[in-house]
This record gives sequence, structure tokens and C-alpha cells, in this order.
Amino acid sequence: MTRRKMIRSSVATTAVAAAGAAAAQTEDKPIPVPAPRIAKFERMAFGLFMHWGLYSQKNAGEWVQNQQKIPRDEYLKLMQTFTAKDFSGRKMARLAKRAGAKYITLTSRHHEGFSLYDTRGLSPLDVTHTPAKRDLIRDFVDGCRAEGITPMLYCTTLDWNEPRFESDFNGYLKYLRDSIEILCTRYGPIGGFWFDGNWSKRNADWQEDKLYAVIRKHQPETMIINNTGIGSGGKLGNPEIDSVTFERGRPTAMDRRGHPKYVTAEMCHTLNFHWGTAAKDFNFLSPAHVIEELCYARRAGANLLMNLGPTATGGVPEFEAAALHKVGDWVALHGGDAGPIYQGKPCGLMGEGDDFALDLNGELYLFIFNLTATSDTRAHGVRARGPGKRAFKNTARAYPEAEWMDNGQKLKTEYEAATKTLTLNATVYPYGTNTVVRVARVRQ
Repeated sequence: MTRRKMIRSSVATTAVAAAGAAAAQTEDKPIPVPAPRIAKFERMAFGLFMHWGLYSQKNAGEWVQNQQKIPRDEYLKLMQTFTAKDFSGRKMARLAKRAGAKYITLTSRHHEGFSLYDTRGLSPLDVTHTPAKRDLIRDFVDGCRAEGITPMLYCTTLDWNEPRFESDFNGYLKYLRDSIEILCTRYGPIGGFWFDGNWSKRNADWQEDKLYAVIRKHQPETMIINNTGIGSGGKLGNPEIDSVTFERGRPTAMDRRGHPKYVTAEMCHTLNFHWGTAAKDFNFLSPAHVIEELCYARRAGANLLMNLGPTATGGVPEFEAAALHKVGDWVALHGGDAGPIYQGKPCGLMGEGDDFALDLNGELYLFIFNLTATSDTRAHGVRARGPGKRAFKNTARAYPEAEWMDNGQKLKTEYEAATKTLTLNATVYPYGTNTVVRVARVRQ
């Protein structure tokens, strides 16, 4: 061996040893205990996102001003026709309840800079200067509480129509903090604040510490979330952040060992390919697709935040409502509030392909994908795995009792102690049944 090769070998050996030592050190570090607000948020599991504002009247998506390059003065004429005549926080909350969702995140102000609440003189671009003449955030939070749904508020940090965003950024940030203080102090307990837009000025000082200090002062038990945007899913941010985000990206399990704080995760997705309402978009997700995304999120211990765009006048759209009703039927079929969707936790037990397991008080729930050719909504020409043996490795013990949750049919299991492998003999769906992802409960 030449001297150069010896040096390279020594460096490589040292690097491997250092990596091994670092991994061992990380394994020794404990996982932090989640704060009560974060533990509560994780158990909510599923929320609805609602994007609604002036842009809804254009019926072409929430970025219509930006995409169509509509001048500010022309665009803001939409305030003159903003009636909100069909807006009802209670109807929104009833939809969430029917869908199995536990919270709603509504756009209190989107990038267009128009607020659905009384900004108390901070800006002329709010609902009090429209024909609606009522505070819609008040309607929203009251409606949610009446139905047992947790209200959360989306708050843009990017603003296309507030001049200070470009000309006086520090002044703009003061305006943003003052706006958040109004939301913190005039509407009772808010479940979370969901910020979006810091990605628009990646190198700017957004003064996040000051912003989050306003929230912690008035709403210490609220979730603080700041969307990192497409392509940056799971990225950690300011220490006050309680949940990382995965925008349209399936979440991965978080390694929290050695972290100073337990941070959870949320994946936001939309029922079509924008976030508002649009008359010429026919490309909607199916109930089956939403069920899959909910399962993929829970596989990683993350929440799913599924978006729909209310109509121009604030009504609940028919197709989206019908699709979410079917999702709610699926959730109810699998135990509802007490079932694994809300209460189950990842346990490190993974099957082959997409199959996975959640633990709930010592019982395992095995989530089985692709029993039929139609169960994978993204597959085209791909054959399903179908019924048969589904193996789950790293299982500590045998689970001799098993049954499908959808019909109670008893199932056979096998256990190989040497490889710690639990195998479920998955049976075919009965004719006329397809739950997309089939769930088996297994017990000792």
C-alpha cells in the first residue's frame, strides 16, 4: 500500500469510527417529552385547511393576482363585491366534524393582504370595509367552538398589497405583529397560528423571536407553525416552532433523540392543484386518495391538513364536501375518536412496501395497502399485491389474535422469534367492499 493510500485509509477509518461514535452517542440521548399542546395536536391527527379571500371571487385560484399580474388598484375593487353572504363558521365546523377532522385552519389574511377580521385601523384592507360588514373570524371561531372543533388561523407573512413589505420592512413587521396581537387578544383561545411566506425573502431578518413572543404572551398554549414551503419539508426553524411542515410532501418519521424540544409534524395537501376555488379546475382528489394521504401522514406520526376552497360567497363547495363525507365514513369505520387514526402511535414496526403498524395501548393496528388493483390511487398499470402473507419485522412478541376492523373477520398470524417477524395472512375484500387501506387489529 502506498503512503497516499495508507493516509486515505486512515482518514476513512477515522471518519467511520467518528460516525459510529456519533451514532452511538445519539442513541444514548433521550427523546424529549412533548408539551401538552403538542401532544394534544398530535392526537387531533386530521384537520381541514380553508383558503378564502378576495381571490375567491375570481374563481381562478388563490394566486390569481400574482399569476395574472392584476394591478393593485384594479384587484382591490373586489372589496366592493365581497358580501360573504354564505359564510358560516358553524357550517364549516360541521363539515370538519363529518369528515373526522378535529380542527380547521382558516386564512385570516392571505398574500393579497386582505383580512377577514377587523384590523382596528391597522389597514383599510379588511372585511369591515366591504359589503359583508361583519367580522368573519369572530363568526369562524364561534362556529368552531359550538361544534367542538378547534379553530386555527393561517397568517401570511408575505403581502403583495401592503407597500411597507417592500419599502419599509421593519415597519411592515411591526404591522404584522400588531395584527397578530389582535388575533391573540380578541377571539378567545386559538388552537394554532400557521404562518406562511418567509420563503419569499429567505435572507431577510423576519424578527421571528418578537413575533412569537407576542403569541406566547397572550396564547401560551397555542401551536406555532411556520410553513417552510415546497421542497423544504421537515426543516426545523425557530425554537418556538411546535410543528414542522410538509407541503404536498409525504412526511418522514422524525428522529427526536437528543433534541432540546419535542417538535411534531404536519403535512398540508389540497383537494386539487391550487388552494382556493377555481371554476375551470376539474382535477380533484378522490376520497380514496385522501384516505391514503391520511394514513401516510399517521405512519410518520404527522397530522394531515387537507385543503378546500370555499365558494366566492363563502359557501361550502359541494364536491369537496361529498368527498370529505366519505373520508369521515372511513374514519368512523376504524374506531373514530378512540381508534388508531387519532390515538395510535408509530412503533418502529414497518411492513413490506407501504404497509405499516401503529401501537395503541399494547395492541397493534396493521395498515395494509394494495389488496386490490384500485387501492393505490397513484398506480397506473401496476398490479396489486393482493391477499396473502404480509410480514412485519422487528416485532418483539407474537400476536395470535387478529381481525379486520371493517367486518370483524378473524385472521391467522404467524410469528418467527428468531427474526422477530410477525406475518398476517391478509384475506381478500368481500364483494362490494374496498376500504382502500385495510386495517387489522392484532392482540396478544
